[in-house]
Amino acid sequence: MPTTSDTLDARRYPVGRFVVPEKLSPEETAKHIEEIAAAPAALRAAVKGLSEAELDKPYREGGWTIRQVVHHVADSHMNAYVRMKLALTEDAPMISTYMEDRWAELPDSRDVPVETSLRLLESVQERWVSIMRSMTDAQWHRVYMHPEMGRYPLDRQAALYAWHGKHHVAHVKSAT
Repeated sequence: MPTTSDTLDARRYPVGRFVVPEKLSPEETAKHIEEIAAAPAALRAAVKGLSEAELDKPYREGGWTIRQVVHHVADSHMNAYVRMKLALTEDAPMISTYMEDRWAELPDSRDVPVETSLRLLESVQERWVSIMRSMTDAQWHRVYMHPEMGRYPLDRQAALYAWHGKHHVAHVKSAT
């Protein structure tokens, strides 16, 4: 029988928690690229037709509003894009983290129309996917240094962001 903790976990992680892959094949990475490429359209479809009141409703008790989730996806994927470019052009650069919970409380995440971040996400993803589709096997093994997670290879980053897009689309769908 599911516990309250199980139910809360299912609401927080509707597609399951991200599992860090030990090793990724080129075929798995290619699949992740396509999942990343599909995220903007999936997010746009998930919010289509929602009223302003529905956009300002949390997807779960204690969670962000749908509007904040949409803005968060754009913020997060922009950061990932920049991190990948840093790793492709520098040797194991140290990246900085950001306090996504604080970003979600800023006025642009609470008040700006979701269309702004949907367009931004589409543009960032177009450039990011272009880079990923052109990368060599050696480039996929380049890393950046994450202050909390250490060496972070780019193939693992693609796996994380393929999951991330699906994760937040599921949040939006669960609230509507």
